[in-house]
Amino acid sequence: MNYILFDKHIRENFLPFTYTRSVADIRCGILTMREKWEAYIGSAAHTDTVAYLQNIYTQELNAQNYFIAANIFPDMYVMQEINALASNSVLKNGETVIAYCLTESDSKQFIAGGELENLQTIQSQFQIASINHPWDIFSKNDNALRDDFNLLTANKNSQFLSKTNTVIGTDIFIAEGAKVEASILNATTGPIYIGKNAEVMEGCIIRGPFAMCDNAQLKMGAKIYGATTLGPNCKVGGEVNNAVFFANSSKAHDGFIGNSVIGEWCNLGADSNNSNLKNNYEEVKLWSEAKGTFVKTGLQFCGLMMADHSKCGINTMFNTGTVVGVSANIFGAGFPRNFIPSYSWGGASGFTEYKIDKALQTMKLVFARRNKALSQRDIDLFTKVFELTSGQR
Repeated sequence: MNYILFDKHIRENFLPFTYTRSVADIRCGILTMREKWEAYIGSAAHTDTVAYLQNIYTQELNAQNYFIAANIFPDMYVMQEINALASNSVLKNGETVIAYCLTESDSKQFIAGGELENLQTIQSQFQIASINHPWDIFSKNDNALRDDFNLLTANKNSQFLSKTNTVIGTDIFIAEGAKVEASILNATTGPIYIGKNAEVMEGCIIRGPFAMCDNAQLKMGAKIYGATTLGPNCKVGGEVNNAVFFANSSKAHDGFIGNSVIGEWCNLGADSNNSNLKNNYEEVKLWSEAKGTFVKTGLQFCGLMMADHSKCGINTMFNTGTVVGVSANIFGAGFPRNFIPSYSWGGASGFTEYKIDKALQTMKLVFARRNKALSQRDIDLFTKVFELTSGQR
């Protein structure tokens, strides 16, 4: 069976995060959407996304192909319904498409954006869950984290916790090579997952649900409220409440981040903070690049959405519901505006364009710190994003 995760119907809703990735590679819970599906599929999944991103993904077609909406959360029941689909049929939940089963010729037509005709519609018999907006990533992180915890720890044994820790509750899983010392772990409010070779330094206070992915690091004295996820290689300190860090990002010092999503390769300077509640307690609106205006989130608590490779200096203050694009560099006193376009340089006093050659040089240095090289594919991708977002600056 050939499975392909598609996102062209929804990806603009997730900008600026999806300038640099498919919706399939958004992390919500412990795993990315792709990793969740692959756990149920039992093999790698291909990707169907916009042309400039397709270059970084594989795409193969067989005589029969299953196209699955990348923003849908999998479970065993919907997986069974997908596998039961006959050729040229579509699985829906109401009007929401969950998956298609298509012949090779119809698959090519679908990828090209053509209309599919004479499809048999099958209505799912089960409730589905999905992410449809950036704020869903943190607001649905609680349920996603619990589901992923059960998926990842089934029939596996946790490593023993050091007796230097104070442990409350039982749903705690410590993967091989992880280090946890002299900290407080409270799993009565949700499970706690510590990934391979991750480290919880002394004096941390963790309240589940919480997950640290492989090689993540929690700095001394950190205070973590659920539902929070630290992606692979993230380094986090200070106070964090209901936030998702995708991967390779750092908030290594004191400061507060709450009800927020932080992309990859971001860095938050010491004592940087975000507001997650308006002074008048009203519903938070968030900038939508897809609609070119601020849209209602339906949430009273909503903080910072920061896309890949963006950074802020020490003591930066972000207002409630701030969106930061790709590779922005923010510094200075005062609150910057609550939509900061990609490749912006400045702060509350104003912004100029962050030139692409300078941005790429910084990326090269950041990658080198993690023993990673900036590839030509990376250069092409971030140059394309620079061009796509030029009209915003």
